[in-house]
Amino acid sequence: MIYKKDANFPYPLLTNTSTSYESSNFILDVQLHENVHHYRFDINYEIDSEFIMNLLHTNKAQLVLVVQSKDNKFFKLKPHETYVTIEKSRISVSKRTSLQLHLQSLEDISFANNDDLNDFYRAFKSDIVIPKHTILGFSNVVIFDGSITKPLALFEKKVDPTLASDIKIELGTETIIIHYKDEQLQFSGFPKAQALNNPYVYMGLQKALQRFIVNNDPDAEQVDLNEIDTPTDPLDLKLYNLMKKKMVQELSVDNIDEVIYAISDRIIERYTAAIKGLSSNGN
Repeated sequence: MIYKKDANFPYPLLTNTSTSYESSNFILDVQLHENVHHYRFDINYEIDSEFIMNLLHTNKAQLVLVVQSKDNKFFKLKPHETYVTIEKSRISVSKRTSLQLHLQSLEDISFANNDDLNDFYRAFKSDIVIPKHTILGFSNVVIFDGSITKPLALFEKKVDPTLASDIKIELGTETIIIHYKDEQLQFSGFPKAQALNNPYVYMGLQKALQRFIVNNDPDAEQVDLNEIDTPTDPLDLKLYNLMKKKMVQELSVDNIDEVIYAISDRIIERYTAAIKGLSSNGN
């Protein structure tokens, strides 16, 4: 369970609102990333208590990440582990997902050497022994509202009757612009019109990612996203951040289609489903 309010425990507890410790910070920060198959929670935390940190470093206690959405999931963290990767089939991240870190004892813990307690507990700390598998503290709650990434915000649509072609893909300063000679080419008025435009979105991503490679390593056919400097070009920066969010590590001429699959939330599958829907309605 996630503790959202102060809970009463018969022993000192480390929380951000606790008075049991002189300095009781237990601060959690989480960044959520995803690709087609996985969620990844990048975890940063701050614990002021040297006593608690020593328990973690000596494997006498462990951190447990609690993820609460439609149900509760618990993930034990190994020492120095900074992220948790979870298959999407194992968890449902809804529009309201809460996360919290718990501290759990792995053996009986004596508080005799806990010099971080307040004056009240110091007088009898030698008498405090916490059993194995007991909660020692919990962090603040981190809440995610809504989806974390909207790839199609990269795009603009414009109508230009003077075009020499039906469709033109332009790489703008910050967006990929799809120009249509006729508004009807956007499938306006059709069910799932946005999905029916996905082939043009695919073409735009291909063009933008090809330019990304040239802009960030002109002499190579591949780019290591962990090695390059953060792009200064606004559109490249959006693509860079999107690829990092989706855990893409390398972009090359050969894997552009795989990268598009990773960052675009199955646009071809949704296009196919839209076409099938039209066929079914037609029949």
